[in-house]
Amino acid sequence: MRLEFPCAKQKPTMVENPVHLRMSAKGSVWLRDKFVHHIAPILGALKLMKMGKAQQYVWIKMTKTVAIIGGGVIGGGWLARFLLNGWNINLFDPDPEAERKVNEVLVNARHALPMLYDVALPAEGALTLCDTIQQAVQNADWIQESVPERLDIKHKVMADIQAHCRADAIIGSSTSGFKPSELQEKSENKGQIFVTHPFNPVYLLPLIELVPSPQNAPADIERAKAMLTSVGLYPLHVRKEIDAHIADRFLEAVWREGLWLIKDGIATTEEIDNAIRYGFGLRWAQMGLFETYRIAGGEAGMAHFIAQFGPCLEWPWTKLMDVPELTDDLVQLIADQSDEQSGAHSIRELERIRDNNLISMMRALKQQGQAAGALIQAHEADMHTAPAQAPTMETVRRVVPVDWTDYNGHMNEGRYGQVFSDAADGFMLAIGADQDYVDSGHSFFTVETTIKYLLETHAGEDIVVDTRVLLADGKKVKLAHDMRRASDGTALASCEQFLLHVSLETRKSCAPVGAVAQALSTLSVGA
Repeated sequence: MRLEFPCAKQKPTMVENPVHLRMSAKGSVWLRDKFVHHIAPILGALKLMKMGKAQQYVWIKMTKTVAIIGGGVIGGGWLARFLLNGWNINLFDPDPEAERKVNEVLVNARHALPMLYDVALPAEGALTLCDTIQQAVQNADWIQESVPERLDIKHKVMADIQAHCRADAIIGSSTSGFKPSELQEKSENKGQIFVTHPFNPVYLLPLIELVPSPQNAPADIERAKAMLTSVGLYPLHVRKEIDAHIADRFLEAVWREGLWLIKDGIATTEEIDNAIRYGFGLRWAQMGLFETYRIAGGEAGMAHFIAQFGPCLEWPWTKLMDVPELTDDLVQLIADQSDEQSGAHSIRELERIRDNNLISMMRALKQQGQAAGALIQAHEADMHTAPAQAPTMETVRRVVPVDWTDYNGHMNEGRYGQVFSDAADGFMLAIGADQDYVDSGHSFFTVETTIKYLLETHAGEDIVVDTRVLLADGKKVKLAHDMRRASDGTALASCEQFLLHVSLETRKSCAPVGAVAQALSTLSVGA
């Protein structure tokens, strides 16, 4: 594929083969600003070359294939995140139980991830179990290593990966503590290797600590960011190498204090967890550390907070520089307390509880457009497409989230109203009554809605709504919505909706205008 840029103001033209793009000196400005930083990272790796007075960027088109090396808790989470976002997965793990373990993670991920969004995820990619690292990595765009936290093992695995992978492939390591320069020590292509440290469960939590070394090219850093962002993750670019990166240094500090509180008989595992989840953990989930303390400073702000509480840092409140000896007795004490706290649930049950709680919290944040919720909004916007005009059009395809269910264990009737309202919004987008149309001073108001509840609908079910026009007569529009289960087409509910077209200036009904009027006229023929 070749893109040619005749001048700065002209858009590129696409030419089949060879695989390169070429531009003039003037065109290079447009390319650098528009293409390289926004489009190219999604397509693949670019390399700038000189061609006389012109410049040439060469890349290999992405296959949307990820190689997962190590399919444990973290590797399985990575696999689920990419797979459910439409990427094909090549998995290598010598563990004979790897397939079972990964499939168990996928069961939870398929239940959980779609419920974060109000649009359907892309079609699931294909999962291939590979017998060798070579087979897994040879055609991969992204390679994620999640093997045990031993540097000698990682060096061996990295060498095997690089012996068989594409030169432009990105290799990310899930390491919690090793610096990228340590991972790159024995590599000839050092710039290919990054630290990409995730948080469990990777298929739900968006943070990825992206840690390069000075060996990683800026263009490759940007490409890695773009690829991670495309699957709904947040790449936190750690600009300087440091042991344990950023987040784990906080976790280590809290962990050390927790061990001392247990050893000294001050608190149990459950009491420590309660202190976090009922108190500052809720604040940190939405605001982090410094923004939380900024509020604590009141109207005077952060400077006042530091002046007021800064002296406390010199008081003997912490044992951060000491670690209690993890004797057999202390380890057993912690294990016994943990069993008493959580032993009534299996690991899979605890994962489901965790996932459901995370979904509810992140969807609440999404409603406010804050913190992790803002990331979900952005990712959802990337996945959303307006329905195509047709006599019957699919206006909603989504999964029912866990926070839509009531005490009976099925979808609350108010959420049916939301589904059909979303269907009407989808119909509006299809006919051109979008935000620009609203900004021009026109919209549709719902006058009457009649819903029939046919069957129970439960959390995790994939639902589809088909919409057709029953009446389109001037300012009057009547729609019929049919909600069905996506898996087998079973009818779940139906709705008839009467709408009036209005002028937002007068707040009175009026005839549609422009392309919207034309679209309704066309669709009314079928009605």
